[in-house]
Amino acid sequence: MAALSEAELASRGQDRSFRSLSGLEKTASTSRVLNLAAIATQNAGDSEYEGSPFFKATALNGAVIIKHRLRQDEQYNFDAAKRISTKLIIPFERTDLSLGGRSLFVGQRGWHEMLNQLRGDTDEEARDISLLEALDELPSLDPFLLREHLKRRDFRIANCYFAISHADTDRMQRFVSSEISKLVDLAYGGSGAGGGSNNNISKLVSLLLSGEVDHRLEPLRLTLGLEGENFREGIFSWKGFLYYKWVLTSLWPELRAVISELTEVKIVGPRDNELLLQVKDLGARVNGRIMGQVKKVRDTLQVYDDAFAELTQAGNPMAFRDFLLKSPEMFITLGERTGMVSHIASFWRYRFPKGRPLRAELDELFDILQDFHQGLGDDEDAPTMPLARVAEEAPAAAVGGGRAVG
Repeated sequence: MAALSEAELASRGQDRSFRSLSGLEKTASTSRVLNLAAIATQNAGDSEYEGSPFFKATALNGAVIIKHRLRQDEQYNFDAAKRISTKLIIPFERTDLSLGGRSLFVGQRGWHEMLNQLRGDTDEEARDISLLEALDELPSLDPFLLREHLKRRDFRIANCYFAISHADTDRMQRFVSSEISKLVDLAYGGSGAGGGSNNNISKLVSLLLSGEVDHRLEPLRLTLGLEGENFREGIFSWKGFLYYKWVLTSLWPELRAVISELTEVKIVGPRDNELLLQVKDLGARVNGRIMGQVKKVRDTLQVYDDAFAELTQAGNPMAFRDFLLKSPEMFITLGERTGMVSHIASFWRYRFPKGRPLRAELDELFDILQDFHQGLGDDEDAPTMPLARVAEEAPAAAVGGGRAVG
């Protein structure tokens, strides 16, 4: 039996898109999905949630927001070609996403009018439009970057929308501290105002992660030779690179397990031999695409590592300055790729918890794999090297335990 073509996979997936979402009813988000309906259920009666909602329109606070890889037959909705769009879905029933709902893409032709119909009123409509446009600027919905980006855009939103544990924040801070300790020595010259002591490194890391850019970063700005908006955008994108590097390091052990498990699920219930063959083929394709995306993420992160080494080891600030000027564009691509593999790892572990049997009905497994396949992009992303070789080339710090982020 021949494998399904890309067009057949896309067509089949359209009929199943809301059934794929139904698995998200009890979980708030991944790096690709922000489930406001679940957050509303989990935080009902909470004063901070009610005082600082995500959207001003009540109807929108029951939405599901998705970073969606556009299919070829969806491109016509936009004036310019794009790979990823932010999709807003208003479910017909918040507790059963499989029933479907009304949806739109941020930025598609006529989307303001469509949003007005979904909102149901015009109060503070401009604010909700601006918020959706801010979401569309990000490559993924990772809570760390989402929180900081919206803060930079002056949106005041309850912390429950950004599910970041204290343990993750601490791990992120330690990771960044180890990355930038040499830079602190270079920029602050070991002076009392900002030398390379653990205390000064911690203060600089806290300042970088806070989203503030003030006079305390002036020595760093002078070292890099950047001004105004270029410095602010460069610092934000740099933090994005650091975040995604930490994500990949933390994610790799879990991702290796998912790659192994993708082709080990036991089918229960009714069987269809043709569909079973398609699922096996699809699982192999997904594995190849995951490995391809990880390789591309690592290649992009290597660009950062090389530029940072030029700064901290060779004393060449211009190399890192040039990297920061180019980093906003690179950050978008890096976020798209990291966000999708992070989504796969976290959703897979949500559906198949560790220690429980790997069992699923055939239709459900096809739905999951088809969603992964579509989100990962073209087959050309897949490397020719075998899985064992990719595993050997994993990030050096990815040893021991880890967790899916986002």
